Amino acid sequence: LTGVLDDCLCDIESIDDFNTFKIFPKIQKLQERDYFRYYKVNLKRPCPFWADDGHCSIKDCHVEPCPESKIPVGIKAGSSNKYSKGANNSKELEDCEQANKLGAVNSTLSNQSKEAFIDWARYDDSQDHFCELDDETSPDAQYVDLLLNPERYTGYKGPSAWRVWNSIYEENCFKPRSVYRPLNPLAPSRGGDDGESFYTWLEGLCLEKRVFYKLISGLHASINLHLCANYLLEETWGKPRWGPNVKEFTRRFDPVETKGEGPRRLKNLYFLYLIELRALSKVAPYFERSVVDLYTGNGHEDAESKALLLDIFRDTKSFHMHFDEKSMFAGDKKGAKSLKEEFRLHFKNISRIMDCVGCDKCRLWGKLQTQGLGTALKILFSEKEIQSLPENSPSKGFQLTRQEIVALVNAFGRLSTSIRELQNFKVLLQQTR
Repeated sequence: LTGVLDDCLCDIESIDDFNTFKIFPKIQKLQERDYFRYYKVNLKRPCPFWADDGHCSIKDCHVEPCPESKIPVGIKAGSSNKYSKGANNSKELEDCEQANKLGAVNSTLSNQSKEAFIDWARYDDSQDHFCELDDETSPDAQYVDLLLNPERYTGYKGPSAWRVWNSIYEENCFKPRSVYRPLNPLAPSRGGDDGESFYTWLEGLCLEKRVFYKLISGLHASINLHLCANYLLEETWGKPRWGPNVKEFTRRFDPVETKGEGPRRLKNLYFLYLIELRALSKVAPYFERSVVDLYTGNGHEDAESKALLLDIFRDTKSFHMHFDEKSMFAGDKKGAKSLKEEFRLHFKNISRIMDCVGCDKCRLWGKLQTQGLGTALKILFSEKEIQSLPENSPSKGFQLTRQEIVALVNAFGRLSTSIRELQNFKVLLQQTR
């Protein structure tokens, strides 16, 4: 990938350099701080759009329950009763155990952490959202340590995973069903249609609707990159070895194997990176106020976390080729307002679809990254409110909850990692040729 991206005046090489040398090392450090590593999530919310098809798509089979202390938070109640124990043969049990191991969410938290969360909650307040937020007071909502639950390949694939992405693209990307979108390199092509009719149609859309599609496509590309870069390569003596899978990367992104679709997806990843980068630079004044603490109860740690976050904001502001969001929703006020609301509702719907993801770890990271992007959009559409924030008192007009802050930073961290991993795959591909 080289050259200038569509719909903005920025080239890929500049983003690569900026990310590798400035952003990536700092955002990695920030994600390890206590404030950013714990995310509260409800992994038990039912899918609001179709009958739930159970835990992980590999096999929905009964496995002997673990001791209470070791049961992962996200195992959905009741899903194991769909088939009787006798109906499962040993191969299915093996597959299911493997899927459970790969997709399980590690929910171990110290008592100290739990007490800190009660304190943090007092610092939160909430308002207008682009995302369907989990009810944090629900008994099913629990804190997850993101460092103990890295995003990686879990074996979750097949009809259940397809249905989620299909629903996102087909029903939420402002697209008539008659226009074919080549969703995935594995998708069967429809006759002689190579998907070009979709792009001809996309170019005819207004900027806002084009941007919406690119954000979703970029998120999809980023998630696929994480899975390729953190793939289960082998498991010997019960010790899994994770690493980059070049074959899987090629299958998902190679221009020939994807009929030209792969590079477009990767360009959309860069576009999404620019959008979230822009949001970080815009939200800086919110955090620069002395009234905003990244509160964990440990004063020294909190001060260090805030200093590192402000340092990252300085870097984002120094980037000289930002996306200009002023070009969006800039028409007549009434039309712009209704389009913005449509944009918000479509995105909110996508955040609800994340409750239909059948693998807990995929659901966790899907919800987090969707909420991060939703928070970025909220920031970009609240510029006036952010600029008029009072210095020494909590703001009425614009507020971010701790959940939104954690999601924003971790979602951008995932994009930064994706672009870093892409550099790594370029090197690996050169070595294999």
